[in-house]
Amino acid sequence: MPRDPASAIVLRPAEGRSIDLGSFSMSLKAGADATGGAFTLLEATEPPDFGPPMHVHTNCAEAFYVLEGEYRIFVEDRAFACPAGSFIYIPQAVRHGFRVGGAPSRKLNLYLPGAMVGYFDDLSAAIANGSPDERQLDEIADRAGMQVVGPVPSGYL
Repeated sequence: MPRDPASAIVLRPAEGRSIDLGSFSMSLKAGADATGGAFTLLEATEPPDFGPPMHVHTNCAEAFYVLEGEYRIFVEDRAFACPAGSFIYIPQAVRHGFRVGGAPSRKLNLYLPGAMVGYFDDLSAAIANGSPDERQLDEIADRAGMQVVGPVPSGYL
C-alpha cells in the first residue's frame, strides 16, 4: 500500500528547527514524530575542542557522519581520528563520546530508533536559564534514556 506523500520530509540547505546550545546550535532535520519513531536526524556545527562526557544511550543506537573538520570518537576504551567523510555507528548501550578537533567541525547525528530531541531541547532550556549543574545534567540525561558515565569535560556548556 502506498504511503501518504504528505508525510515526506524535504528540507533544503539551512532548513530545520534550530536548537540553541549556547556555544553552538543544532538543526533538527527529522524527529521521531515525523518519522513514525524510526529515527532522528540532527546536524551540528561544533566549536573546536567541544565534546560531551562519556555516555551510554539505553534506548537507541547512534551514528555520526562527519561532514567537515575532524572528530576524535571514543568507543569504550578505543579512540578513532575521524576526518570529513567518516561514518561511525555506535550500538545501543555502548559507552562513547567525542571531541571536536582544532577547528570548527560539522556532523550529522542519527539516532535509531528516533530519540534524543527531548534531551537537546531540555539542555537548551537549562543553558538559557543559566549554567546547569551536574545534578540537572544527570536529570536531563535520565529523561532521555542516556547515562553519563564520565566527567563533564570543560567546555561542554
